[in-house]
Amino acid sequence: MNNDYNQTRPLIMHIDLNSCFATVEQQSRPILRGRPVAIVNRRTDNTSLVTASYEAKALGVKVGMKLRDAKLLAPGLVALESDPAKYRFVYHKLLGIMSDYSSHVTMKSIDEGIIDFNESTAITRGRTMESIGHEIKQRLRDEVGVWMRCNVGIGTNRFLAKTAAGLHKPDGLDEINHGNLRSTFADLKLTDLTGIAERNEARLNSVGIYTPLQFLDADVATLQKVVFKSVVGQWWHQRLRGYEVDDVSYEMKRVGRQYVLDSFNLTHDQIIKRLHHLCESVGSRMRAQGKSARGVYVYAKTYERGVWHASFMATLPFYSDQTIFALVRQLFLDAPDHIREIGVHCYELQDLEINQLSLFNDQIVRERRTTDAIDEINKRFGDRTIHSADTLGTGIYVKQKVPFGSTRYL
Repeated sequence: MNNDYNQTRPLIMHIDLNSCFATVEQQSRPILRGRPVAIVNRRTDNTSLVTASYEAKALGVKVGMKLRDAKLLAPGLVALESDPAKYRFVYHKLLGIMSDYSSHVTMKSIDEGIIDFNESTAITRGRTMESIGHEIKQRLRDEVGVWMRCNVGIGTNRFLAKTAAGLHKPDGLDEINHGNLRSTFADLKLTDLTGIAERNEARLNSVGIYTPLQFLDADVATLQKVVFKSVVGQWWHQRLRGYEVDDVSYEMKRVGRQYVLDSFNLTHDQIIKRLHHLCESVGSRMRAQGKSARGVYVYAKTYERGVWHASFMATLPFYSDQTIFALVRQLFLDAPDHIREIGVHCYELQDLEINQLSLFNDQIVRERRTTDAIDEINKRFGDRTIHSADTLGTGIYVKQKVPFGSTRYL
């Protein structure tokens, strides 16, 4: 048994809002409290659930389930279309609360974040993490609403803090440290560990590792050379013992959006308008990150041919909605019929340098200034306050989805 666990004081806290989007809707609409609620991006029986309230989950409703199937399990299920503006508001309120405790706060998604108390003031570190966790829970109820709840997990690294946050949902508060690490792992399954899904579980099972405790006791050579066949095995060896290996940030490599068509008998022109809408959204997101692109990729899913795709690599970087759409429209001329889903991605991203662009063409500079002005108006008065006349009316179909895996655009 290898028990070289991190014995330092646990100063990493993971905050996870419970069934966030459904709970936010219950907070904003008291009549829904205590009732099964599901959030969808489009209110049709064939759509998949984005999230569900705990009342719905208790009846067997699961995220990703088709709405028609969820209704069979929960006849009184209330299905609501997602309202990203509400969720962004709660996201910023949570971020503000967390930032009061440390200068090192990382939002992992729209409904969960991490506080690193190693960079807090001495006064803050002088308090117990448990008291701060309870205080954050109370502030969430006071500053957002009485129906809001969150799980709080405390650990010596991000992995253990997130694991602790999932131990007693909803509204739990737990700490994993070197003293209770083994007893906590004894009550879990391999797939309860973040990052261990069916594929990694099979890898571990192949060398006789069936439980988190066996995983914890495995030597680094076995994990690195036999199970994961890479440095990932070493990372797992450290991660399980409470040492930090996940406090890293990654460069954004592409920006994209996809859309399942609202009807399967749309004309080519109608599809192009929706594609134009996606191009505007991708361009806005890309510029908000201070990036331009050299590559553009477009795809379409069909019933007969599966996935069709095409791409183009430009000599010079581009960034405006007009340029992105012009390239995409040209590529889309070869798209097949009977399309059910479309998508646009920009890649080969680089920093958007106006001085560099001005060396090539004064027209580019004027285009950039116009684009900046439009972006500023949309930022101040709301998305799509100004947009192409070609996309008039598409907003009722191509709605802004809730971002899960990234908070870059929030």
